[in-house]
Amino acid sequence: MDIPVLDWQRFATGADTDGFVKDLGAACRDTGFFLISGHGIPEALIADVFAKGDEFFALPVAEKSVIDIRNNPHNRGWACQGSEALDETSGMMDRKEAFNVGFDLPADDPRVLAGEPFRGVNVWPEVDGFRDTMLGYYKAVLDLSVALHRAFEMDLGLPEGYFPPHFTEPMATLRVLSYPAAPDGEGIGAGAHTDYGSVTMLMTDGVGGLQVKPRGPENQSGWMDVPHVPGAFVVNIGDCLMRWSNDIYVSTPHRVLPPKQARRSIAFFLDPNPDSVIAALPGTGEAKYPAITGADYLRARLDATYTPKEVK
Repeated sequence: MDIPVLDWQRFATGADTDGFVKDLGAACRDTGFFLISGHGIPEALIADVFAKGDEFFALPVAEKSVIDIRNNPHNRGWACQGSEALDETSGMMDRKEAFNVGFDLPADDPRVLAGEPFRGVNVWPEVDGFRDTMLGYYKAVLDLSVALHRAFEMDLGLPEGYFPPHFTEPMATLRVLSYPAAPDGEGIGAGAHTDYGSVTMLMTDGVGGLQVKPRGPENQSGWMDVPHVPGAFVVNIGDCLMRWSNDIYVSTPHRVLPPKQARRSIAFFLDPNPDSVIAALPGTGEAKYPAITGADYLRARLDATYTPKEVK
């Protein structure tokens, strides 16, 4: 199984559009994982997100608990260590903490007031510049990930502009993650899982641990390390796009081992608009799954992930 590195400039500039789309399509069908270099998101912005995340995670637990994600119906806020079990089969608790930022809406937005699914306001810690940095990065990666869907359109034979209406106000989540050092090697950083949405855009700090499980019966016992290319995004297909593409694209299991030294990453999960209907794309054959809205699908997946909040 190969995880290719694709230069976004081949597509963005038109220098090698057809070649890029061919390579992308092969990766989406084979591994569901690839790396994107040449994306143009400033290194300084990425570094600032890491820095602001470090400041937040260093806060006392009492301060972070005020914005505990388990008290938020819209998937926003702080997820403490031990609050998630991504591997639903083993039930092993993840050794990580995280902070989630969603699509930003004002408190007086009609959808917020009506309590619509995933239409809440973001919550923010008392860290100078945290909000502006996170929202700036959110917009930059949202624009990139939606643009990537144009290449998906070309590969899947869809008309130009098919996907953008589904991502006008998406349930996209920016998640800053911190994995504490685990010199004992026990437990798991993030349990084996597939991602829920359309695509995930992951930036890492270079510390290893991310692994992919190769597909096929001959590979069921092995895991392979995802390579690190400085400044490149690790991109993977999520279950929603696999379902949307009628299983033409594949969403591949992956995990994070407990790192020997502290590890940080920045994940951007692109889910469609809440009311987008996820049904087999035109030209993909008889539907393998019933149609479902983006909100209903995401809620079902999240409900299986979070552990109940401990009563104190």
